Amino acid sequence: MPETHENLPVPLEDGDLEPMDTSFEIALDDEPDGAVAPVHEGDGLPMPSASPTRLPVLPMPLRSIAVARSELAMRAAIAQHHAAYHGVRTPFYVLTSLVYAVFGAGRLGWRMLQWWWVAEAGGHRKGSDSDQWLRVHSHVREVRKTRGLVLLGGAGGLAVACALLATAVPWWGQALACAAALPALAWAGKPKGKPIVAPAVTKPRFRLLSADVVLRAYYAAKLGDPDKKDQQVTFAPPGMARDGDGSRVLVDLPYGKGLDDAVKAKGAIASGLDVTVSQVFLHRDPSSHRRHVLWVADRDPLAVPVGRTPLLACRQTDIWKPAPMGLDERGQLVELLLMWISVLVSALPRQGKTFAARLLALYAALDPYVKLDVFDFKGSPDWRKFALVANSYGFGLAPTREGLPLDTFLSTLVDLKRDVQERYAKLSELPPSICPEGKLTREIARDPQYGMPVRMLVLDEFQEVYDLGDDSKEIASLLTFLVKVAPAAGVILLDSTQRPSGVGSGQVAQQFTSFRDNHAVRFGLRTSSWQVSELCLGAGAYSEGLDTSTLLAQYKGVGILRGASDASPTVRTFLADGGDAEKILTAARRFREQAGTLSGMAAGEDVGAPARDVLADVLQVFGTDNGLQWQILAARLDAQIPDRWADTSPDAVSAQCRALGVPSVDVKQFGRALKGCRRADVEAAHGSR
Repeated sequence: MPETHENLPVPLEDGDLEPMDTSFEIALDDEPDGAVAPVHEGDGLPMPSASPTRLPVLPMPLRSIAVARSELAMRAAIAQHHAAYHGVRTPFYVLTSLVYAVFGAGRLGWRMLQWWWVAEAGGHRKGSDSDQWLRVHSHVREVRKTRGLVLLGGAGGLAVACALLATAVPWWGQALACAAALPALAWAGKPKGKPIVAPAVTKPRFRLLSADVVLRAYYAAKLGDPDKKDQQVTFAPPGMARDGDGSRVLVDLPYGKGLDDAVKAKGAIASGLDVTVSQVFLHRDPSSHRRHVLWVADRDPLAVPVGRTPLLACRQTDIWKPAPMGLDERGQLVELLLMWISVLVSALPRQGKTFAARLLALYAALDPYVKLDVFDFKGSPDWRKFALVANSYGFGLAPTREGLPLDTFLSTLVDLKRDVQERYAKLSELPPSICPEGKLTREIARDPQYGMPVRMLVLDEFQEVYDLGDDSKEIASLLTFLVKVAPAAGVILLDSTQRPSGVGSGQVAQQFTSFRDNHAVRFGLRTSSWQVSELCLGAGAYSEGLDTSTLLAQYKGVGILRGASDASPTVRTFLADGGDAEKILTAARRFREQAGTLSGMAAGEDVGAPARDVLADVLQVFGTDNGLQWQILAARLDAQIPDRWADTSPDAVSAQCRALGVPSVDVKQFGRALKGCRRADVEAAHGSR
């Protein structure tokens, strides 16, 4: 999400200026006449009285360092725009002011003559009788004499001042005097309604909502009927109220209608309110299905970037505390506690998906007691700097100097599964004084004697590993196990994909769906349709008014966060570009070196998968048998050589053996003949290499 101010209104050129009201609060609708029925006339309830609103002690910009910095950056950018805009036009302003000043001097002289001549008395003399005319004339002569003396005195004083200014005052004093007189004369001489200095920006105007405007919108959207008593839309206490930079009201739909009806009619509601769809937010109210919260922003809140991440301060973080993500539609800070959860990030390409996921991974990286494993299967530069801190990592699927990323990934998954299983065993043996709830604590995680640090597995574009043939079956099984079991053991999964709809068909596709659906927290940026949005945010999201397909294409880094709280806010994420990430990760590596927690590939260790000699391993587990069925062979490999064959499948073993020249034949065991291999064939293939 770029930190720019492209959303500022384009300034009007000088020739295009025309009088306009720039007030922030302008009622754009006609006042309702007395025939409009009260909001609660349908159920006989009086309009609830507005209770006093308690304003926050500190304004929003002072309640968060990140927000304060963003606010200062925005103010500085606007000030810079003002300076540049007016700086370019300064010569024109000076020339225009000189011309206006000449007219202003003449206009002031004419007004003084009119004042001296007592021009307003002319009407009294016309049509008067002779006596009245003489009295008026005599009075006017006296007034002219007095005013004439005043003008002569003023003119003399002005002449003396000009003479002194020309002879006794240095040039810079003369310039200051002219600069002080020029604006006053120019203001007096400028045309009426035409400013001397053009505004650099136009002040926004927004619609003031009222009960009648909201009712009009809902009735126009066919969500009720004002003429039928049982089909009227009403408001729940406390009624219409200001909430941040917008208006909030609890809407009660007629019996038989609910939030899903309002969601489907969101466009019609926005049209009835005369605002854009991106300004209308509908949220479920837990008290009733027919009741929901309507919040209408004064202006599009998603078009304003929130600035760079506060992580750029490069201070040590704590994974047991919430990570800052960004600001919601009301400008409030949104934080996400990463412990005990798995996070799914999904969106169309180039909508900020990787940046959003990387923001959370950077927060974890700044905690030196978090063990990171990072795999980016698209191989872009976005994640490569995590090699500074990651215990294991892989970028893309092609071979690298560190080996095959897929082998490293498989080794990491096997290690994670083993670690999770051992953690549950260790935690169950710890006394209640150390582990009171039978789960990982901050003290246990940071004590090296227990060997159970918080771990985070980061996968970007994980759909790629579900389309690798037989290897995908083993990977899919391990990932499904981890997403279901690992978070409760202190292993955080942070996964992102641009294809939440899944891959292929069969068992791997089913495991993909299981892996996707078991993420506790979902963050969805813009998607192509509400159906894809539902796959990303989870079942029931659309009926709750959550639809990422309504986010506009220009909203980079903006998405809906579901599962972290009941609010499901629309979040404008903080920005951390490649340079910011490198700076943060350099500091994170320094913290780990100081804490002695730098490990794995970041520390120069070899964490790749042990070399797998398929035929040698098969011969090792054959024992005294002359032939083994593929199911039995896979079970023995899994049990006896788990570091290389954990969770392997009969199909995977069969495919690898056949690829090395071992034929698949019928093997009879336990009274049944099933496909397998014979020892002699394996030995022959092994000896022929």
